[in-house]
Amino acid sequence: MSEKTVFHYFQDGDVISGTYEGGEIERGTLIGVVHKDGSIDFRYNHVSVHKKIRSGTCHSTPEFLPDGKLRMYEKWQWNGLERDSGTSIVEEI
Repeated sequence: MSEKTVFHYFQDGDVISGTYEGGEIERGTLIGVVHKDGSIDFRYNHVSVHKKIRSGTCHSTPEFLPDGKLRMYEKWQWNGLERDSGTSIVEEI
């Protein structure tokens, strides 16, 4: 994922789902649960433009910005043999 990856989130109660694409990602999906403190745990899957399938887990902590937009601080980890992990910041555009 990169700055060119765009996410579309949908929320129904405490369930969140979404899609994403762009940059190295051809198509991705995610599903998760919003906790009472507002944090989100979700699972994601995607196919890269090189046709590689990947999946992982993520814990996200949202912050509402002064302009009303959302910023999410994420800690993620890939599943499978490549269990790399890292952090990302996702901002509403």
